[in-house]
Amino acid sequence: MTGILVAAGLSLLVSLLIMPLVIRILYRFKFGQEVRDDGPEGHKTKQGTPTMGGIVIILGAIIGYFGSHLVLMTRPTVSGLLVIFLFVGMGAVGFLDDFIKIYKRRSLGLRSGAKMLGQTIVGAGFAVGVTQFPNGYGYTPASPQLSFLRDFGPPLMIGVFVLWALFLIVGFSNAVNLTDGLDGLATGAMILSLVAYVIIGNWQLRQSCVAYLSPSCYPVRDPLDLAVVAAACLGGCIGFLWYNAPPAKIFMGDTGSLALGGLIVGLAITTRTQLLLLIIGGLFVLITLSVMIQISSFRLTGKRVFRMAPLQHHFELKGWAETTIVIRFWIIQGLMVGVGIGLFYLEWMPR
Repeated sequence: MTGILVAAGLSLLVSLLIMPLVIRILYRFKFGQEVRDDGPEGHKTKQGTPTMGGIVIILGAIIGYFGSHLVLMTRPTVSGLLVIFLFVGMGAVGFLDDFIKIYKRRSLGLRSGAKMLGQTIVGAGFAVGVTQFPNGYGYTPASPQLSFLRDFGPPLMIGVFVLWALFLIVGFSNAVNLTDGLDGLATGAMILSLVAYVIIGNWQLRQSCVAYLSPSCYPVRDPLDLAVVAAACLGGCIGFLWYNAPPAKIFMGDTGSLALGGLIVGLAITTRTQLLLLIIGGLFVLITLSVMIQISSFRLTGKRVFRMAPLQHHFELKGWAETTIVIRFWIIQGLMVGVGIGLFYLEWMPR
């Protein structure tokens, strides 16, 4: 538990302290947001707001994670390092996307094929890695099985598992990217999801098969370190939200959204709660579904279901204030995280 608190505290401190400097540097070099011409009219005022703030979230999380191990004189685990690899790798792909947008002064960065290639290389490396490195008990960072509250069903062939992991990684990284359309929206929703994974990792530690064998124990390789990773990223996100709250002084950009999307998938795979992520990350799923519904409806019928997609822009065009949308969407995400945690604990409730 001490490691969780140290990681979150260090990350929060780093994020809060260096963010003003980063904002000044980004302003100086004119690394500002390029707003799409077809977006909501009210977003024109956000043109030029510094972006790529996800760099600070990543930096804070890395310092928090490794600083926690240094303070407590413990060694990072393979599970934690693999999730950090996915987090930083996806952030690097997002950074390239952001940099091209800024350099070429356009709202589109990397071409879709190049972006997908980068996500695939990083995601495949993670997916293969989590099936390796067994510990003394034979537990690998993840197993090639589907999971909800724990693993179920027969093991998948390694190629099928890699494709499944890539589907989740690419899907959720893009889902967080779609959600990052209003000040503080994606950051606040991600904070709630990360709180859930701190709780899950801590509970799995207390019910670990390493401590005692029982029919309901968790064969998770490094649950405590996964909670430390989640806490380190949680602290970074809270520090970032201080400056990203409406009206935002900085945006996370694709650097942050792709990194955080990859992160929660990494945590879901290594805690063996892959399908539970659809609930814990429920707001990201709903917003992605709104885009899919809008595109499908327009292609099939020529009509739009929403005034604009993603979903948050639909409510903007209906006249809702940006802060109202953000807070109500946070409430929805909080409820879904509550349902996810409730389901996770359900099997431990007395019958």
